[in-house]
Amino acid sequence: MSSSASGVVNGGISFWYADDGLPAVREPLAGDVSRDVVIVGGGYTGLWTAYYLKKAVPGLRITVLEQRFCGYGASGRNGGWLYNGVAGRDRYAKLHGHEAAVRLQRAMNDTVDEVVRAVAEEGFDAGVHRGGVLEVARTPAQLARLKEFHAHELSYGEHDRELYGARETAERVRVAGAVGSAWTPHGARVHPVRLVKGLAAAVEALGVDVRESTPVTEILPGRAVTPYGTVRAPYVLRCTEGFTAALKGERRTWLPMNSSMIATEPLTEEQWAAVGWEGREALGDMAHAYMYAQRTPDGRIALGGRGVPYRFGSRTDNDGQTQPGTARALREILVGFFPALAGVRVAHAWSGVLGVPRDWCATVTLDRAAGVGWAGGYVGSGVATANLAARTLRDLVLLDSGQSGRTALTDLPWVGHKVRRWEPEPLRWLGVQGMYATYRAADRRETESRAAGSSRLARVADRVAGRH
Repeated sequence: MSSSASGVVNGGISFWYADDGLPAVREPLAGDVSRDVVIVGGGYTGLWTAYYLKKAVPGLRITVLEQRFCGYGASGRNGGWLYNGVAGRDRYAKLHGHEAAVRLQRAMNDTVDEVVRAVAEEGFDAGVHRGGVLEVARTPAQLARLKEFHAHELSYGEHDRELYGARETAERVRVAGAVGSAWTPHGARVHPVRLVKGLAAAVEALGVDVRESTPVTEILPGRAVTPYGTVRAPYVLRCTEGFTAALKGERRTWLPMNSSMIATEPLTEEQWAAVGWEGREALGDMAHAYMYAQRTPDGRIALGGRGVPYRFGSRTDNDGQTQPGTARALREILVGFFPALAGVRVAHAWSGVLGVPRDWCATVTLDRAAGVGWAGGYVGSGVATANLAARTLRDLVLLDSGQSGRTALTDLPWVGHKVRRWEPEPLRWLGVQGMYATYRAADRRETESRAAGSSRLARVADRVAGRH
């Protein structure tokens, strides 16, 4: 962790840990053990999976293995968007039919409610505010995309969403140059670290064995291997998201894409009066290189976007350190959105990695022959998706072990989805760098031209990415 001359704290995992404090680290694994289920990864996916499995079958012996501490990865560094987006829905519609994708979307809508319900039941404060999600358009091309996006979401049954013009948008939040927005009620702001800490405590209270400072070096049928011993179990569940590439044999499975954030100092009442945002919606935009933001429980703005999107060789960052240039670029976005905040101080900058499959589709799988399961590839939409994935993993394990039949979740189209691996280096590094450079160029062209249509450059980048 470092501080610049301007007093910006850089790294230290994330602002969320600076705000809430680092956890007391749990004991590492103390030797070889046998369990019914071993879960690799102590983030949202792993902890929710342990939670729901233990709730369903209290007698299950479950161990969670975490290389640092629970929430060290994306679960403790994200933007706090608990919302109904899921990566890959349109592709699943093409593969399995529109109705199958509608079922997936409805499950995601319900997942927002389920997380809020579970947090309330467990009785901890996760900084939840149910203000929905507001996505704004600031150019003619963005407005055209916004309207297409809104109509597209309606086609998946989300009939309670709303489309606003410039004046209605300004009544919610005063974003400079906003010409329209779309709002969905299926979203909430959360404090990511309070959520992961509360969940970890709830899991331990149920009797799950949580082991930290225990890196897993290899996952094999029936066992997870660590420097401190091997955990043997009929079911080994990989819940490692952006850190998957560090596992033996998984280098090209999911790309560890980098995302960066800043948090301002607490705003004054006068500054909030200039900004609006009384509904505390999760805030995003329709740019190709998009931003995401929230109004934090303690009155700051936390805002993120893609900085240095990918490190050569699928390397991950060191404790959230981010480049000063990235922090400056994010501050420019902040002031561009809210010119009244030109004098506001950025207090913290940090980064984290998210998991990106080659076809940009989140998946849940249990290899019944090997007893190895996994969930992830959320492409940055994991706060809620991890909960649905965890409940799906639970149902797959209970189905395979004969303790339950098929459920609505085991029949969702993302279950068992197969995807090819990423290209070897240097091809994937060149591809990702080129993709994001093209997206940023498309945004600049749309801003300068004020044309009503999306830049053709963005379609080129989409093809490079494999999104279409």
